[in-house]
Amino acid sequence: MSIWWSLHLRREAASVPLARRLLLGTMETAGVDPDVSYDLSVALGEACANAVEHGGGASRGGSSEAYRVTAYLDGEKCRIEVADSGPGFARAHAPRPPRVDAEHGRGLFLIRELADHVHIGDKPGRGGTVVSFDKMLKWTKDPSLLTA
Repeated sequence: MSIWWSLHLRREAASVPLARRLLLGTMETAGVDPDVSYDLSVALGEACANAVEHGGGASRGGSSEAYRVTAYLDGEKCRIEVADSGPGFARAHAPRPPRVDAEHGRGLFLIRELADHVHIGDKPGRGGTVVSFDKMLKWTKDPSLLTA
């Protein structure tokens, strides 16, 4: 089975739970194990929160006020990409592990813990950052999509 969707979201805090709910609904319907779905939804929430907070910049056409989320469920793997129009990810300033009591700065580390493979890079062309992550899927016995 192969499913994909893409959202163009405003850089507003309210967009984060919307993306998470859509992902969780898609995965539940497809029959993905709830623990795997939850891990991916938390990672997606962190990536979206980073795009909302850091993903703006001076770009043409108002695209700095939006970001894109794309999810692919293909076979045994899910890949999620979150792309923004911010200043990009400064590799020279790679984040250090956050302190235990830190209020901010844990998102990328959390994504790395919840996903099997993570890539963070600059978006080609007009700038911005792309955070993509993959996770191998586990399935429930009776997926809703297959029984409809």
